[in-house]
Amino acid sequence: MALAAAYGSLDQHSMLGSSSDMLLNGVDNEFSFLPGADPATFVEEFQNSSSVDNRIKFHAGTTTLAFKFKHGVIVAVDSRATAGSYIASQTVKKVIEINPYLLGTMAGGAADCSFWERLLAKQCRIYQLRNRERISVAAASKILSNMVYQYKGMGLSMGTMICGWDKRGPGLYYVDSDGQRTTNYMFSVGSGSTYAYGVMDTGYRYDMSVEEACELGKKSIMHAGHRDAMSGGVVNLYHMREDGWVKVSQTDISQMYYQSLEEKK
Repeated sequence: MALAAAYGSLDQHSMLGSSSDMLLNGVDNEFSFLPGADPATFVEEFQNSSSVDNRIKFHAGTTTLAFKFKHGVIVAVDSRATAGSYIASQTVKKVIEINPYLLGTMAGGAADCSFWERLLAKQCRIYQLRNRERISVAAASKILSNMVYQYKGMGLSMGTMICGWDKRGPGLYYVDSDGQRTTNYMFSVGSGSTYAYGVMDTGYRYDMSVEEACELGKKSIMHAGHRDAMSGGVVNLYHMREDGWVKVSQTDISQMYYQSLEEKK
């Protein structure tokens, strides 16, 4: 009652923008907000509150990476979930299998990444049924970007890579919760990304063999997991090929690191 009195009784639909231009053929996927509170203002108040007790801070940490090379796209992620300094899980699946030709990675808030990429999977399936062909990587990443942009400033936390193979060949896009969308041959997202970039920049070549590319992906996550306290667990490695993705391996980061130390002796 106190919350309702404080924020009044505005119509909840007045807070939502039109989503007809961002979803496929008018499919309705809007969130329903509590009436009265503007979500952006509500989150801003608690994130920047002068009172420490009321302040909400999103402590996120992970390491995900993907890069294109001659034989497709390599996707490698760790599996640690943290809540501040507390390790909540070591077995999180941070690669979301959107369809047999599309993969998405998770960095930021686990709930946000999971929800929006599962919703993207639904939209991609609708597109395929209506057009009788697979959606392109560019179009899939654009749909995701448009969906989350409508909720910019409302507290979403997401940094994802959309990887796939379509008529143009291998594709790789980065999309975040502000609606930013960009493409490149290499991305790493998360608190351990600087360590991963250092290893990838040293060992990357476009004409690598599949074995070399897989080893580079695992090695990059291994070093990030060792140096970054928010990353760890196992390395989940995927290879996106012309005939779809395959899960290559799942390797314990600690075992990899100590094994590499033994090999150096």
